[in-house]
Amino acid sequence: MALTVKQQFFLAILVIAFPFSAISGDPDILTDFVVPLGTNISQLDGNFFTYTGMRALINSAPPTNFTVTKATMAEFPALNGQSVSFAVLEYPAGSVNPPHTHPRATELLFLTYGVLEVGFVDTTNKLFTQRLQAGDMFAFPKGLVHYQFNCAENDFAIAISAFGSAAAGTVSVPSTVFGTNIDDDILAKSFKTDVPTIQKIKAGFPPKA
Repeated sequence: MALTVKQQFFLAILVIAFPFSAISGDPDILTDFVVPLGTNISQLDGNFFTYTGMRALINSAPPTNFTVTKATMAEFPALNGQSVSFAVLEYPAGSVNPPHTHPRATELLFLTYGVLEVGFVDTTNKLFTQRLQAGDMFAFPKGLVHYQFNCAENDFAIAISAFGSAAAGTVSVPSTVFGTNIDDDILAKSFKTDVPTIQKIKAGFPPKA
C-alpha cells in the first residue's frame, strides 16, 4: 500500500541516516553515549533514545506557513555526542526558507513531496542551483549560504534534512544583517543604497536581543 505524504519522512530518515554515521562535525566521545548530568545511568531505558516530537506531522494538514520541526540535541538529548540530527521542513506554495548557514554541519536534504528550487553560494561567490522533484537529494556544504524555494503555485512541499552534527546551528542571513544593531550607514554603503531603504527593510525584522 502506498505511503501517505506525511509517512514518507520515516523512510527518508532511514535512507539518509547512514552517510552521517561516518561523517561528523562533533568531537568523538569516549563512551557509548552521553548521560545527562544528574541522571543515573542505571535508570536509563529505551525512552531516553526515543523521540516522539515528529508524531504530530503524520496526520497534520498541509502547511500554511514555512515550518521547521527539529530533532537536535536540544530537543533530543540522546543525540549529544552522536554527530547527527534531523529536521522536517514544510513549505506552503510559494514559500521560501531564506538564505542561511549551518556553521557546524553539512546539510543533506531529501525532498519527499513537491518541488523545490534550491541553491548555495561558495566562497568564490559562485551560485549553484537545482530544481528538485520528490525523491531527489541535495547537499549543502557546511558553513555556506543556502536557501530553498517552493516554486509551485498551488502545492506544498515536504523535505527532511540530516546534519552531521547534533547541534548544526542556524544563522539566518536576513535576520542577522537587518535584525541586529549594525549601523544603517554601514548597511547602506555595503548594499549600495540609501539609509531610508535600509530602514524600510529593517522594519520587517524584529530586533534581536
